[in-house]
Amino acid sequence: MDEIRRVAVGCIGRAVMFGSLAIGCVMIGFSFNPVSAFRAGAFLTLTMVLALMWKATTAGSKNPKHTEVWLYLDEKSRPADGPARRVFGTIMSDVYKLYARIALGVAVGFFLVSLVLMLFGLEAYRPPSR
Repeated sequence: MDEIRRVAVGCIGRAVMFGSLAIGCVMIGFSFNPVSAFRAGAFLTLTMVLALMWKATTAGSKNPKHTEVWLYLDEKSRPADGPARRVFGTIMSDVYKLYARIALGVAVGFFLVSLVLMLFGLEAYRPPSR
């Protein structure tokens, strides 16, 4: 089961990394206004947390053969019977929750940075009115 966890951490971590890369690109797009950049990063990271929690909730009902982790497991590590499939779902759920907790911490950090910047007098971007 350690092999399943190791592969799951790698596969899910890669997906979270690509999501984080996209969030970072949006934040760089808002770099002209740091408060807005960190707020956007916090909002998008919270959206990623919601997606990870959804995946964690539904991981137990997924067929292991329809996951990326299944592709990377060798033949002897793949779950074959019912109890092994339940363990697979539990491991996947735990790994999704791990990354959701980390992302939630990052989102809170982004919100705190935006609040500190506002305390120092910076304002969020507001589009010009007509």
